[in-house]
Order: sequence, then structure tokens, then C-alpha cells
Amino acid sequence: MENHLIFLLPETLPCVVGVCRYPLGMSGGQIQDEDISASSQWSESTAARYGRLDFEEGDGAWCPERTVEPDSLKEFLQIDLRSLHFITLVGTQGRHAGGIGNEFAQMYKIKYSRDGSRWISWRNRQGEQVIEGNRNAYDIMLKDLEPPIIARFVRFMPVSDHSMNVCMRVELYGCEWLDGLVSYNAPAGEQMSLEGQPVHFNDSVYDGAVIYSMTEGLGQLTDGMCGLDDFTHSHVYNVWPGYDYVGWTNESFPNGYVEIMFEFDRTRNFTTMKVHCNNMFTRHIKAFRQVVCYFRSEADWEATPLSFSPVVDDVNPSARFITVSLANHMASAMKCHFYFADTWMMFSEITFQSDTAMYNTTLAPPKTGSGPPTRDDPTHKIDDSNTRILIGCLVAIIFILVAIIVIILWRQVWQKMLEKASRRMLDDELTASLSLQSETFAYSHNNPSSSSAPSEQESSSTYERIFPLGPDYQEPSRLIRKLPEFSHSSEEAGDMKSPYCDGVPHYAEADIVNLQGVTGGNTYAVPALTMDLLSGKDVAVEEFPRKLLTFKEKLGEGQFGEVHLCEAEGMQEFMDEDFSFDISDNQPVLVAVKMLRADANKNARNDFLKEIKIMSRLKDPNIIRLLAVCICSDPLCMITEYMENGDLNQFLSRHEPEGQLALISNAPTVSYSNLCYMATQIASGMRYLSSLNFVHRDLATRNCLVGKNYTIKIADFGMSRNLYSGDYYRIQGRAVLPIRWMSWESILLGKFTTASDVWAFGVTLWETLTFCNEQPYSQLTDEQVIENTGEFFRDQKRQVYLPQPVLCPDSVYKIMLNCWRRNTKERPSFQEIHRALLENDT
Repeated sequence: MENHLIFLLPETLPCVVGVCRYPLGMSGGQIQDEDISASSQWSESTAARYGRLDFEEGDGAWCPERTVEPDSLKEFLQIDLRSLHFITLVGTQGRHAGGIGNEFAQMYKIKYSRDGSRWISWRNRQGEQVIEGNRNAYDIMLKDLEPPIIARFVRFMPVSDHSMNVCMRVELYGCEWLDGLVSYNAPAGEQMSLEGQPVHFNDSVYDGAVIYSMTEGLGQLTDGMCGLDDFTHSHVYNVWPGYDYVGWTNESFPNGYVEIMFEFDRTRNFTTMKVHCNNMFTRHIKAFRQVVCYFRSEADWEATPLSFSPVVDDVNPSARFITVSLANHMASAMKCHFYFADTWMMFSEITFQSDTAMYNTTLAPPKTGSGPPTRDDPTHKIDDSNTRILIGCLVAIIFILVAIIVIILWRQVWQKMLEKASRRMLDDELTASLSLQSETFAYSHNNPSSSSAPSEQESSSTYERIFPLGPDYQEPSRLIRKLPEFSHSSEEAGDMKSPYCDGVPHYAEADIVNLQGVTGGNTYAVPALTMDLLSGKDVAVEEFPRKLLTFKEKLGEGQFGEVHLCEAEGMQEFMDEDFSFDISDNQPVLVAVKMLRADANKNARNDFLKEIKIMSRLKDPNIIRLLAVCICSDPLCMITEYMENGDLNQFLSRHEPEGQLALISNAPTVSYSNLCYMATQIASGMRYLSSLNFVHRDLATRNCLVGKNYTIKIADFGMSRNLYSGDYYRIQGRAVLPIRWMSWESILLGKFTTASDVWAFGVTLWETLTFCNEQPYSQLTDEQVIENTGEFFRDQKRQVYLPQPVLCPDSVYKIMLNCWRRNTKERPSFQEIHRALLENDT
């Protein structure tokens, strides 16, 4: 059965699942060692704490004491998330240990618990428990949990059809479960006869007991998936009509209502409840006529219920959320009577908004392995006098915050006035000192002698323009001026005579087109003048039929879309005459498909189309080529080349340098001359980009793809892959920057230029000659890396450079050091780098 790439249309998007996909802390270290336990361990160096995705500490993974036997579920790796989380995705990896290990789990099961006592076996929507694991010891395998789970404790249980040694590294992806709901009890869903065919409205993923009613579990009403307007269709494939909804008929309820009881993790202060209802009134289905809710804060139910009546809609048949105000009731449980407005009532999702109630006692989480969490009985609410004091403090805080906001707004207005004035000055400079050669889009200076050298195209915007940062990071250049060690005069600062430190003509902030990119990151920064020329031409690629794309795996995802690895049939017919594949005409071609999310905003769509225009003009042997597009209907897609050997980082990490050690380990090798050949190709591709004034901003081995015979092509979707999340420094939980590859002026001043790409090339060359065995500056924390950039700025000979790799001759290490020169004008051009590498290889 063919597995085609599936595109989600806007009306089929999930309520929560599509955005709740953040790593929860195994690879990032937020989950502490004491919260990771296991049934057993083979040795101290393979203990549970080493089961972190993409980490190589200890012996490289968690390994159980015994081999895994068929039909045995005795061994497990357990993670305590300390609170309830909504988990949508899991990642697994085996034990590689630099080529020494080769153990991995080919299959596994997941069990989860919300309280540590009752464990539930995860099943997919077809009822299957076994999840496909890894095929080798080093690649990361990501698997969507369909349905997602709500849990505090999660166990990974390796499974095998024969006796074998296994090791695992894992990660969980999702977000915190803010609802606090631990179970709902409701009557079992019923069956409708529609045109002689049964339509089932049962809660098929409910994880509690289901007999005549559903008790002590969660299911489709909390799975983050909203039903469609037409209940007979579903955004889940290969399921029955009515799958998305839990529904009841009034014939089964003589009292005229359905009672649903909700249990929460602790007493909460409830503000609203949102119920997603079907309203297909032509089929005698309507949203509820009235809901009456009772609250239990301690032992007894409150005598006075809350009642809410929405407006009955007989005009619009669309499914919708109905928001019920809960008037800040304090409760740990709630039961609601939903009254019928017609023959049928159907819900697909119920969510709650609340704050945790304040008590004199607190919830004390248990230590790992000590059993379920316990809670002191909350017996006393805060008394009225304390409440008055608290309110008074809150009012005072609000006044202070208002004053701070007024000051910030006033400063921003003043700053914008200064920016406008400086921008006018910069525009005048630009007009006087720039000329654009339309044939090559080359950016040259007024000095004719310099026109042959690739010039620097500079994005002078601060991080406020590049990433949505918080106030502490919006103005790095202004922040620098406040620091005593950075308050040098222009004479002391060397080439720092202005915020534009290289002294060459630059593009003003308004003259740069910064595209976010479907994968969330560093799509080439392009001069607006170049973009204007591009926008005046038609896209030089053809529309490709979606049905000819066959899904292979998800490569990654970003803020605005996803990247999929696919096979494309008949792609040769859509190619230019100057491009050919090294395969026969009747074979499918391996391609990468960038897909814009269907819910992306207008700006993201415009950026996507601009990115297509840019990519369609890039034609170089060492740059990933745009092959075709799918833009006649949503979701928008661009289809690019993909190289069969994956990215350079993973390729080199699976190989060893030629020598005695490689012979002993029987590992595949790459010669030094082939390393130089690959580095030369990267320099050639960057030489081409710099000739067009394009700034890549994320050059690294993860963004270089490897084909046959060590062919290299530069790409741009490394940021979208969870595999490389550790390469990016997260600022205030939002923006991510590849700081270990960035020049000092990019980090401190927010400047991205051809010269900063040269700096990143030096780091990429260092990665290549070390076979990507470690991260750049692996001995430094992220904060220390940023501090080191300050040493480059001060230039007092205290900065730390990357060390010379073992395989690297002095002449090549000199190229790296030249790439990392403090003064941007002293760094070599990519043309010079390319020539030097060619001479070194010969």
C-alpha cells in the first residue's frame, strides 16, 4: 500500500496537537537525573540517566541488565515529568558511542500514568501497541503519538521478536497540561443509523474503564483534535464515520441531559470551560441548549449550581467552540448537565481555563521510584484578612507595572524617532556609495578596482528585527554601550567607529528582505534591490502534481511548516535542460518537500512565495536546487533536491579518518583529500551566494547535504530538525541562534554579513576536519561562548579559538584563523578561501 504525503487543509487542523511539540528536557537537561529511572541497568555507565536523546555521556545510552526476550515487558526506562504534560511525539535512538556500540531497540511499547499507581498501555487509533523503533544505533527516530497522551510518568519498554541486547536514548515532545484534568466520567457514546449505515460516536481512545459508561480516564474529548463541520468525515484517515465526536441521543436520557463529571489534579480557580460542539441541525444535531455545573472543592458538592445558556443557532451548521463562564469557582471536581437542544448532541473537545487555588498546604512531589504523588488534604483557604492584604499588594504591583509600561513606551517612541533619523542618513549613504550590476546582482563599491571581489551585503538590523525577542535582548548594540568594558572611544575600539564596524558601504535596515523561511530560521537575507528584480520575473519552475509525491519520512519542522523526505515520480519531465539526475527516467527521485502550514499567516505565505522566487534563481552545482512547486492550491509546497547520503554532520560522524584505528574497528573511512574536496565545494557554493549578495546566516555541516562521490550541496533546513536542537541557543524560550557558528558582531550587534558567513565557514571547516565528533567549543557552556565573543570585541588577546584538528595541516588551520579575525575587513573572501583550498589540495 502506497504511503502518500498527506496535506492537512485548514479546516482539518488539530486544536492543539500541531503546536504542542516542544522537547520536554531529556536532551536539553531540564529533566533532572533523579527523575529518570529504570527497571535495571547493565552497568553504572549505562544507567537510566544516560538515556538522553543525542547525548554520549557514560557508555552512550541506557542499557538494561538482561537481554530483551520475546513477549517480555520486564525492562523499562521511566521518566517523571513532575507534572501533567500533553505528549504528542517521542524520539528514540540507540547506543553508538563513537562507533563502539551497536545496540538499539527495533520496537518498543509505551506505558504512562497520571498518578504513578495506575499504568495505561498506549495504543494507536487502530488499537496497536507496538511502535517501530530504530534501524541503526545513531539515527533518531521520531514517532507521532496518535492519539497523544496526558501523563506525568512515561515508560519506554523495549520489545523484540528474538533475544537481543538493546540500549535506548529517548526524548518526549509536547507541552505542559494546563487544564489539570485527570479524568472525565460520561455515558458511553451511542450509534446513529444514517441512510441505513451505522455511525459510531463512541470514545474510541478513552483510557479508562468503558462498560455502560466511561470512568476514570481521558480520551477523545481531551486529545487536542477538533471535529469537522460534517461529522461523517474526519481528519484522521482510515477510520469510521463519526470518529471525531462523542455523541448521545435524547431518547436514552429521560431527564433531558447528559452528565459529565470532571476530576482535576488539585483544587483550581476556574474561569471558563470551552466545549467544541457539532451543529449540523439538518441531521437533528445541535449544540447544547443549557449547561448546569456543580462544583466540589473539598468533600461535598456545593448546593448552588452555575447555569449557562448559549444562543441556539439554526442558521450556521458549522461546528464551534462554546465558551462557558465558570465565574472563578474553586473546585477539584465538577459535574455538568448538558441539556439537549435537538435529538442529538455531539462533543469533540472540552478544555478548561483555570489557576491553581492557593492553600496553606502544598503539593509535595515524591522522589523517583517512591510511588504515586501524595497531597496533604487542603483544609483551610486563606482567610479574609490575608485576602485583603493580597489584593492590596496586587493593586500596588499593578500601579508599578503601569508606570514601567509608560516609561518603556516613551523610550520606544523616542528610539523610533532616532531610528528614522539614522535610517535617512543611511539611505543617503547607500545612494551615494552603492551601484547594482543587474546582470549578476553583484554588489560593488564605488572603487572600480574592488568590483571583481565579492562584496559584503550586510543586514544591520538588531535582533529585534530578526527574532521576536524580549526586552533584554532586543538591542544588543545598545546593551553593549551600557557595559563599562564596551564603552571604548572610537580610537580604542579599532574598527568599531560606528555600529557598522567594517567601514564599508552597507544596506540600511529598510533595504534588507529577511525571510523567516518555512523551517523557521535563517533563509538567505537578500538585498531589497535584488528582491525587486526577482519579483519582476515569473517563477522559473513548474507546478508538480501532488499525487506523484510519496512520503518517506519527516526531516523536520519549524515555526511555519514542515520538511518531508519524499520520492517523486516523473520529476525528470519537469526539469530544465541544464539539470539532470544520475538515475534512469523511470525511477523515482529522492526530494525534500518544504510545506507551509495551512494555518500560516499572510506574512508567512508572502515570505514563502518570495523564498520560491529566490530559490528558483539559485543555479549552482553546490547549492540545493529548487525542482518544482505546488502552489496552485493549499498547502503551498516547494520541492528541492535531496542527497542520498543525508547531511554532512551525520555522514562524517558515521565515518573515521583513514588509518590503523579505522582498520581495527572496520569502520567506513574518508580520506583527507576527500575532506578537502568537500570543504572546497562548500566554499564554492558560498562564493556563488556571496556574488549575489546573499547572506546564509546558518552555515554549518548540518546544512550541507552529501551525494554520490562526495558531492556537496548547501541547504538551509538544519534548524528545523530536532536532531540539532542542541546547536541552537534559545533566548528567553523563544528565539534560537546558532551561537557556536556565529561571529562576534552577529551575536553582539545583530549584524549578518558575508564576513559573518566567512566566520561560520571557518567553524564548518573545523567540523569537517574533526569528523563532527564534537560540538564547536564543546568545553564551553552557551553562556561562556557568548562571553568569549566579548573577548573578541575587547581584543585583549584573551579570546579562545577552536583548536587545530589532528588531521589539519598548518596551512588549512591558518585559513580557519583568518576566517575568525576580529576585523571583518581582514577576513578573506570566499573566492580567496576557495582558491586557497584548491592550492592546498594539490
